[in-house]
Amino acid sequence: MKNQPTADVIEQVKDIPIYQQSIAERFFPILEKPAIALDFPDNWMTPRLAAALETGKAEFVLSTGTHHARMQIIRPPYFLLNSYYQLWSEHPDIRFTWQQQCQRVSLTTVLATEHVARVNARKYGRRTAEMVSPAMRRLDARTSYLNQKLDPACWERADIERMLDDIEAAQHFHPHGFYHLDCSSYHLAHFVMKVSLYGLEKRFSHPASIIHAYEYTPANVRRFLLENFSCPLIDLFGSTELGYLYYNDRHGRYSPYLDKMSLELVPLATSDSIYSLIVSSVRNPYMPLIRYRSGDCVQTADGSANPEKIVRFCGREKEMLRASQRIVSQADFDDLISAASPNIFVYQLRPEEKWQAGLHYTTFDGAPLLPQEAADLQRRIQEATGLDCALSHRTHIAIGKSGKYAWLART
Repeated sequence: MKNQPTADVIEQVKDIPIYQQSIAERFFPILEKPAIALDFPDNWMTPRLAAALETGKAEFVLSTGTHHARMQIIRPPYFLLNSYYQLWSEHPDIRFTWQQQCQRVSLTTVLATEHVARVNARKYGRRTAEMVSPAMRRLDARTSYLNQKLDPACWERADIERMLDDIEAAQHFHPHGFYHLDCSSYHLAHFVMKVSLYGLEKRFSHPASIIHAYEYTPANVRRFLLENFSCPLIDLFGSTELGYLYYNDRHGRYSPYLDKMSLELVPLATSDSIYSLIVSSVRNPYMPLIRYRSGDCVQTADGSANPEKIVRFCGREKEMLRASQRIVSQADFDDLISAASPNIFVYQLRPEEKWQAGLHYTTFDGAPLLPQEAADLQRRIQEATGLDCALSHRTHIAIGKSGKYAWLART
């Protein structure tokens, strides 16, 4: 049957309650997030899972909830980290920093730092999860987290100096001061700008390799980072519940990393070029996901539904703009932004009534767009979306409570 799991996959999920009806009917429908949460965790419980939870081989965690309600899942400890480490150790452009035992410093959302602090608080028997000390922000022998504020635009000189202290400490583990930087691309861009603002460039020794892996990276942000760093800059695509599925090389070309996984692409509503990503994965032995709708969307080189032709991950299903002419993804809209001006940094579209919209934006140099750039961008948006869009230059756009930016503001 088309897009149905193989016999060996069915064998691995045969005892899990949520799949019993599908096995009996010999048909697995697409698995949606609400179905995963229904009667959780009983709908996933097996004697094997109960024993794993008892012994610590499995644990409860929450997904990030960037663009949807946070979802509770069950997975082995360090599931996502081990997926990351595996890719880092094998990637042809950056495995040298893994092999040289470089420290990994992570500059991403404060939620990630808070999670590490909570884990350490339980480990050390503390009642509160303070993030102040470096020990409380260390995930394992190789990884430490830097950020202690929700909004990176609000970092002050003391924040930057403290993070530079942490980077210098990581460099001491390598004879030549090499280290590996893991980041949200937005956070790293903010960091570079703040280092320059406070005149701290001489203190910022650049990493030997960089991975950004936490959210969609706009073209202008990636361009800015490439202009400021000479080392390989690699993107990983994945999620809390699945691990990592794809990685690119230093030239931006994506390759699959589908260990114990398979993919199918389903057209998104009426779109003929945007596909929802449907994943079947038994990589997580305690919560295998069969025909799971991840909520991510992709585009292919030839517009087909062939997963081997994926060329970019274009945003989340819940962040699609239903324009008058077509569905516009975050990546589609980002194309309009980057074509109009390389200076636009953070932006947020705010649709209003009767095909009116406002676009708030910040810039890398703090200056508004030139009149001709603004007019060009308005024209591009109108032609692509049908929206009559008023532009508004801002000095600050607040980050979301998840520690990530939403490009599309829902009113």
